Amino acid sequence: MSVSFWQRAASADSAAYDVVIVGGGLVGCATAYWLHRRRSQLRVAIVEAQSIGQGASGRNAGFLLQGTDTDYLTALDRHGPRRAKHFWRFTRDNRDLIEAELQGAAFDFTACGSMTVAGTEAEDARLQEAVSPLRAIGAPVVYLSPKETNRRLRARGFWGSLFVTSGAVVNPLNLVQQVAAESRAHVFEYQPVQRVTAAGDHYRVETDGRQMQTRQVVFALNAHLPQVIPALAAYVRPVRAQMLATAPTDRHLRLPAYTHAGAFYIRQGPGGEVLLGGARHRHAEAEVGYDDTTTAAVQNDLERYLHAHFPWAQGLDVTQRWSGTMGFSPDGLPVVGAVPGQPGNVWAAGFTGHGMSCGFRMGQLLAARVLGDARPDGYELFAASRFSRPEAGQMRASEAISDPSS
Repeated sequence: MSVSFWQRAASADSAAYDVVIVGGGLVGCATAYWLHRRRSQLRVAIVEAQSIGQGASGRNAGFLLQGTDTDYLTALDRHGPRRAKHFWRFTRDNRDLIEAELQGAAFDFTACGSMTVAGTEAEDARLQEAVSPLRAIGAPVVYLSPKETNRRLRARGFWGSLFVTSGAVVNPLNLVQQVAAESRAHVFEYQPVQRVTAAGDHYRVETDGRQMQTRQVVFALNAHLPQVIPALAAYVRPVRAQMLATAPTDRHLRLPAYTHAGAFYIRQGPGGEVLLGGARHRHAEAEVGYDDTTTAAVQNDLERYLHAHFPWAQGLDVTQRWSGTMGFSPDGLPVVGAVPGQPGNVWAAGFTGHGMSCGFRMGQLLAARVLGDARPDGYELFAASRFSRPEAGQMRASEAISDPSS
């Protein structure tokens, strides 16, 4: 759609905001929500290249898991006990804030618990070993034997599991839309941002059909951040995830399950549809980039997994297949930072497949940063300054972090 000289001038004259948020996923909408909660008089805009929740926030399975993309022992080895503990608590806060702040019926919030399921004997041993350190940080976990795990899932071939009583599921698209609505922000959809430039004491945000003036900009673009700010490409890389949905069936899965070290994830939707994703680990080189497409290789692996482990799924028709682009960070934890050459502007990216698990709480953190809090709780955990040598492929995370509980 083209825009006339008069329309562009009119939109530029009328569009003045305190904060413009680029990106209409969970993190961007949550940032607007928390800005409104703290300073309701602020004029806030959300600018989205497609529609609200059209990206990864509306394409995932809707798990509200706690912790990182790995098992807790791996998180301890990779990040150290302080970082691993702090991130686990951050994700638990995310889940609890969603339940406390929002009307869960609007997005099918279900506090059912969740299962982290071992696909091998070695993984089973790691899950058992993780029980003690998880309980030490307040995680409500129970180890289930292989027999009990398969009974609860009406499955076969799994080893043991951890039942996490605080796990929950949502309709992720409805969640994002609800957060956007309650933020009271001005929402501009189908407006990909072309440039952000300094203009005196403010910034000019330009799309194809609109100009906005603002004091601050928040870039909540996750995998798409390098497309707008190429200088930040070293902090996030695009990785594709694929999912499928089957025709509705009887209620077999009472709990969402995250299996084989997160390589597969499965749940039933409110209407009885089986939602299954994963198998990316078998096609790692192909599943990189921004192409929104499914592949026969991954989809066939998903169907084989479904039929191998869930006998009751035999014969179920697959009714939908889709993909989504996730943003992976160099060390598996999200990254936040200041925008180079744009004082006051901030960004967040690299949620590594677990944006639902921390996105609402991350919005609270970003809002605090925008409002001038020097060290909002959690910022040090995610700060880009933890990396040395920020060139693509050469990033290394520092181990230094203060204990937030001290």
